Amino acid sequence: MTATPVTSAITRLCDPVDISGHRNNTAVSAATETKAGEFNVWGNSFAAEYLPKGRSTVHVDGVPFLFPPVCEGPDNIRCAGQFIEVPEGRYDWVHVLAASERRCEDTVDLNFADGSVDAEALRVSDFWAAPAWFGEVKAFQSLVMHYPHHVQRGVPAVMWAQRVPVTRRADLTGILLPRNVAVHVFAVTLQRTES
Repeated sequence: MTATPVTSAITRLCDPVDISGHRNNTAVSAATETKAGEFNVWGNSFAAEYLPKGRSTVHVDGVPFLFPPVCEGPDNIRCAGQFIEVPEGRYDWVHVLAASERRCEDTVDLNFADGSVDAEALRVSDFWAAPAWFGEVKAFQSLVMHYPHHVQRGVPAVMWAQRVPVTRRADLTGILLPRNVAVHVFAVTLQRTES
């Protein structure tokens, strides 16, 4: 995680989005409850003790995110075509905290007030301790991997900070996530256009 002062130029333009109504997956577990995690088909999960406190504001590369609840049920969106309404406005970037089972390239549909829709690339690197294939920033790393019946040391899991450009000069109203269960979104923040 890159610590940046809360008063940075980027931070003052950023608005975290409440995605709590869309969370449908648990990808973080405590060492005493490893069966609770289900990031992938094998039931792997991030180790809670290496991640920020749940329901806190975290900053990654100057961008504030609302970190999801930890060990309290669903903590991320497993992408299945969810539509996230956002406060209508002009934005330059959609920032996400995300992880992917295998590296994934897919699209999000950006919906605008004038009825237009732009498909933009969402690229997320593998959560299995691999390099940032798409140039993301490593946000958080759990130094162990949770399996349903044990804690596996020496197998880190990575959560990435990635961004999607908003190129249309129109008011954004919503984001349609891809139908790709390998992609998990933990937080979304919008970066406003400077006026």
